Formats: sequence, structure tokens, C-alpha cells
Amino acid sequence: MIDFRAAVEARDPDAIATTLADTVVFRSPVAFKPYPGKPITAAILRGVLRVFEDFRYVRELTGDSDRDHALVFEARIGDVAVEGCDFLHLDENGLIDELTVMVRPMSAAQALAEAMAAQFDQIQREATARPS
Repeated sequence: MIDFRAAVEARDPDAIATTLADTVVFRSPVAFKPYPGKPITAAILRGVLRVFEDFRYVRELTGDSDRDHALVFEARIGDVAVEGCDFLHLDENGLIDELTVMVRPMSAAQALAEAMAAQFDQIQREATARPS
């Protein structure tokens, strides 16, 4: 789990991808449908790295089993302040098999939706062209 946080804070997409299980399911704060699989999840996270500015984790919470984690973050998208949380579940090998992201306020969710929509063609190309 610490590897994911360190990889995100280092803005290292390859290191982030190594923390993901092949069967990871990503749940976006701005899309209803979950995204299954490591290639699309890694590509989405690369897109997020391009969109978020001044990203920083401000708090980390761990569940009793040590397989559930919540990483509270702050960032910006242009002039819009974003507060959010990455909810992680680890599989038996310590890899992330569930990643759910929530953001607030509504203006931040709208800015994120617009910024990620602009990235989505590139995200889809990366997900099919690049092993994660």
C-alpha cells in the first residue's frame, strides 16, 4: 500500500502500475460504469497525473485487516480546488484489486469530468497499446 502512495507522490506512472493487480477494478468519481483491468486503470491514472496539479495526500487511514486503505488528497484542476479520497482494497498478494475515487465539491467533480473527457482518447490508446 505504501508503494502506491509513494508512486503517486513521485508521479511515477510505471511504479503506480506495478501496485495494481491484473484484475483491478477502477471506480471513477465521474463515471457510473466501473473500469475493469490493469491496462485501462493504469491508463486512467496516467491521465489523472496529467490533469491534477499540486496533488498531495493529506491523510491515510487503514482498516483493521490492513487490506483496506483510504488516502485523502487535495489538488487543483486549473483554478478549481479538489478534495478527494482514494479507497483501496488489496488482494492476498498486496496488490490493489479495487480502487474507488471520490471527489468534492461538485465544481471539482465537474472540472475533473471535463478534464478527463479531454484525455479519454489518449487514455484508450494507452490502454490498448501499452502493457501495464
